[in-house]
Amino acid sequence: MRPVNDIAALAFDRVTFGFGRTAVLREVSLAIHPGEFYAIVGANGSGKTTLMKLGVGLLRPASGTVRLFGTAIHDFHEWHKLGYVPQRAAARLTLPVSVDEVVRSGLAGHLGLLRRPTAAHRDRIEHVVEIMGLTGIRSSPINRLSGGQQQRALIARALVTAPRLLVLDEPTTGVDADARKALREALEHLVEVEQVAVAYISHDPEGFNELAHHVVEVVDGRLVEALLTDQHHAAAVPEPES
Repeated sequence: MRPVNDIAALAFDRVTFGFGRTAVLREVSLAIHPGEFYAIVGANGSGKTTLMKLGVGLLRPASGTVRLFGTAIHDFHEWHKLGYVPQRAAARLTLPVSVDEVVRSGLAGHLGLLRRPTAAHRDRIEHVVEIMGLTGIRSSPINRLSGGQQQRALIARALVTAPRLLVLDEPTTGVDADARKALREALEHLVEVEQVAVAYISHDPEGFNELAHHVVEVVDGRLVEALLTDQHHAAAVPEPES
């Protein structure tokens, strides 16, 4: 049973959003708590990526409220608690920087320009490199790696500040079976051991089958509970905190 004072890592309260006169999301309410894995599915153009861009502050709702860890998003400042991995096509992976440099770059906003990584930071880098299966390729240029290896490096970069919420947008697109297996194992560790809240946008059920506690589908701008392949995880979409 979830503790009474357990605040949602990410909560949408009657959120509406549109482009011009075209409504994309209508009165959406959703709450994702620590240690919960939410899979968010829907057809292309349904609004699932838009929903998560609202959740990480890249877009602002027309109405309703988005909260991160209980704080309205426009007042939120603890961005180190959030890890966001956009679709790989949106990331710039053409520079000949190493995997290690990519992972370390996740600390840039946390450290600023002058501070050097502490021993704790270095330990965290080693931890995420290990759990993402990157130890043997950490010196390799990112632009010479497979799609799956690149994706794991991007996720490691998002994890290096030890976020409490991880948002992944189509993380298995264009990756091979070995990379999917490594990603699944890492996500299982993050949710079960580190109690990270995960919002996982995907059209690929193999990416979240047996991991997701909840699956919701974006249909006509609203959220609908979807059928879980692994029935023992089934649960209703919770109401957001008031």
